[in-house]
Amino acid sequence: MTGTTPRTAALRTAAFLTTAALALTACGSGDPADAPAGAAGPKAAGIPTTDVVSDIKKDRAAAGLLPADVRKRGTLSLAASVGTPPGSAYLADGRTLAGQDIDFADAVGRVLGIRIRREVASFEAILPALGSGKYDVGTGNFGVTDERRRTLDFVTYINDGQGFAARKDSPLKKVTSLAQLCGLTVATGAGTTFEATLEENAHLCKDAGKKPYDVKTYADQGPLWISLQQGRSDVVMSTINGLRYAVKQQPGLRFLNEFKRLDVGFAFKKGTPLAPAFRAAVNRLEKDGSYDRILKKWGTGASAIKEARISPPETG
Repeated sequence: MTGTTPRTAALRTAAFLTTAALALTACGSGDPADAPAGAAGPKAAGIPTTDVVSDIKKDRAAAGLLPADVRKRGTLSLAASVGTPPGSAYLADGRTLAGQDIDFADAVGRVLGIRIRREVASFEAILPALGSGKYDVGTGNFGVTDERRRTLDFVTYINDGQGFAARKDSPLKKVTSLAQLCGLTVATGAGTTFEATLEENAHLCKDAGKKPYDVKTYADQGPLWISLQQGRSDVVMSTINGLRYAVKQQPGLRFLNEFKRLDVGFAFKKGTPLAPAFRAAVNRLEKDGSYDRILKKWGTGASAIKEARISPPETG
């Protein structure tokens, strides 16, 4: 792999993705003091820290759409899945969160004139916890799928989706059909749309008379990428924006292609009264230019949407 031994590459990856592995285990109160001490993020010094939120003003019309009890208490509980940029990650101090999801949630909070009480939780735990009422809202690059819309509500704020990455020595160049993965080991996140997509299409290999692909799921991003670097996985299926960022930081890897686009949104319990206010807040951010500033900060302009929507049909 371009002169880098698997062990060296794996060690580099482990160091630069320490945050991802540790962050997903930090499921306490969400206070920065609960973050693992000494956690170092992926090239943490290079993670953008420009303030694009503090100048955002409250919009009375949007705030007026909040339920009276929320306006009275002035806070909302938010469960955040923390992994790698541009979505969200810890900075070098191991305490401060930064990322596109962080900025969007904080920006919406300012528009609505409420305080966001953020608690870090694992990706696969957030959606069930929303249904039980443990949290008011969740973030974690949650793709809006028809399956999820049956039990949850969403307010969209970007368009991301599914893509693939592999080592540079992989014969894979572009994945246009999951049948191309037959006989390979695919690494992906536990409880994600990627895992669901792979499970739903596992029959393709059998239909073609080929050896099935083997899906390995990971709750932590660190071990996922190490498995690819060490050759225990052949390809990673994950978010388009996350893959583009990750391969720029790691030696010997490359982004393959976009496979399917999906709207991404804030997630809520089904029937939430919060959705109209969040939609109005995101649309306000688009009108005053804050929306574009957040995307520019994180290099995700291609993920812009024209307007926020509540639980739209699955795209792609």
